[in-house]
Amino acid sequence: MADAAPDAALILTEIDPAGFAVVTLNRPQAMNALSRGLMSELADTIDALSANDAVRVIILTGAGRAFSAGLDLKEIGAGEGSLGSGKAAGDPVAAIDRCPKPVIGAINGAAVTGGFELALCCDVLLASSAARFADTHARVGVSPGWGLSQRLSRAIGPYRAREVSFTGNWVSAEQAAAWGFVNRVVAPEALLDSAKALARDMLGTLPEMLLRYKAVINDGYRLPFGEGMVLEKTRAREFNSKVTADGVEQRREAVRARNRSA
Repeated sequence: MADAAPDAALILTEIDPAGFAVVTLNRPQAMNALSRGLMSELADTIDALSANDAVRVIILTGAGRAFSAGLDLKEIGAGEGSLGSGKAAGDPVAAIDRCPKPVIGAINGAAVTGGFELALCCDVLLASSAARFADTHARVGVSPGWGLSQRLSRAIGPYRAREVSFTGNWVSAEQAAAWGFVNRVVAPEALLDSAKALARDMLGTLPEMLLRYKAVINDGYRLPFGEGMVLEKTRAREFNSKVTADGVEQRREAVRARNRSA
């Protein structure tokens, strides 16, 4: 699984003046397999964008015909990499997990095993009709360590998740949308434009609220339902005590104007 060129950038980053960034996995000839170098650069890129005030939304996609084929097993077999130490440093999934900003996964093609896990850690998933997903951990003899055994069952239910993981069979983009772990499916040529349009919609919200809403959804989802409700109420009391009626009314009028023009 050689890269296209020794000096080719493993990660491409484009920051749009509107306030979003497009991050592209760039090992197309290796189906964007997650080499040690790509994982480290992706983690560093996500951390840098998390700290960049000019970026409020991140889009993650892949170059070529695959989103990611998962860990680079050829590199590992050659003794140049490992299956991971579990440490957060150089871990792109951990970097996305700690990113306070929305991350949109624009899944352009195959997302396999580790690539599937990378997709599932995004906040919203848009998929090209050419995208498909597979969990081959049980077939290749590697235990999931980036959350596939936990995220997928929470997204689609344990029965469907068991079928996916116990067989290693492909799940099409359309099936993924029907099961609920992909938000919607678009034509391949419309994928990035759709992701950018969604990012712009997110950028139309209040900056502080976008961060707070992601935090309360994600933090609450990790808790039992009752504890999540308490978390929401506690954070709402803290925040809403500082909100003024005049400020809410001004923003409500802006929402009404947007709805009238839609």
